[in-house]
Amino acid sequence: MRSLSAARIGAQVRALRMAAEMSGGALAQASGISSSMLSRIERGLVSPSVETLERLAQGLHVPVSRFFSDQARRTDFCHVRAGRGVLVDRIGAVADYRYELLGHLLSGNLFVEPYLVTLLPGADPYVTFQHPGLKFLYFLSGEVRYRYGAKVVEVRAGDSLLFDATALHGIEAIQAPPVSYLSVVFTLRE
Repeated sequence: MRSLSAARIGAQVRALRMAAEMSGGALAQASGISSSMLSRIERGLVSPSVETLERLAQGLHVPVSRFFSDQARRTDFCHVRAGRGVLVDRIGAVADYRYELLGHLLSGNLFVEPYLVTLLPGADPYVTFQHPGLKFLYFLSGEVRYRYGAKVVEVRAGDSLLFDATALHGIEAIQAPPVSYLSVVFTLRE
């Protein structure tokens, strides 16, 4: 009778081997175990010893703990095609700042909001954004002066910023339009 634990470990070994683009024979050789033993482990027919798991981990260049992660419960996946993000009318948003939501995840303790922000022609500078979480900005086009608390930096396409969003922040001056940037906010769910 197959053990549920052995089946989970076997599935994880196989998934890691496939992700590493290794054949069963190559992993068996790199791990110093027989191909038939590896096959039985991957099919969940045997419960591998700790020593065997250590050898497999070395062959895959991963920590042993990776065999015990519960990947089956991580089911969130979001694919948004180019130009198909959801336009979001953000309450309290600044006029002429266009927010396009690029994805979302429903599980886990981390809430992630990725937006493509485009400043429309009538957009004005705004330096009083303030909210919980960490914020990452990657500028795609334009040039601005960005304020974070008392600090001001010149930012252009290809530049990025990462900061604690609880401090006042925002675009102090639009120097070369059009301005667009990727904005990703990370917060813990309550």
